[in-house]
Amino acid sequence: MKRFLFVGLPLIALLAALYFFVALSWNYSTGERAGWVQKFSKKGWICKTWEGELAMVSMPGAAQEKFYFTVWDEAVAAEINKAMGRRVSLHYEEKVGLPTTCFGETRHWVNKITVVQEIPLAPGVMVPVPPQVPAPASPPQPQPAPPVQAPPTDAPPATK
Repeated sequence: MKRFLFVGLPLIALLAALYFFVALSWNYSTGERAGWVQKFSKKGWICKTWEGELAMVSMPGAAQEKFYFTVWDEAVAAEINKAMGRRVSLHYEEKVGLPTTCFGETRHWVNKITVVQEIPLAPGVMVPVPPQVPAPASPPQPQPAPPVQAPPTDAPPATK
């Protein structure tokens, strides 16, 4: 029994730590998904994570597909909250093999958000969305042209 306590338990703990290290640092896949974030909230009994739902529409009038995701980074969560209601592109990493929901309810961990400036209506047809940045100050005014000087009046008259 002593041998199990001094050799077996530390070995099991080491293997578990190694498993979690590999599962958290290795990605099954990475990618981008674009759409509108329609639900985003902080959830969990003990381990609080940001959980969201992205509505993806491929063609106008088509049924939307939902992409469920998890966010661990508070800065990324703040950016997503700020971009609610606008079309965004989310960069995610898919984590496989995490045993509990303490790491998030989904396998897709979002780590970057980009606001998309164009809305596709159909293949090749885009509606530009104006950026939400303040307009620059009034453009610089052109400089007035220098006055034209008159010829001197004391010059001798021209001869024919």
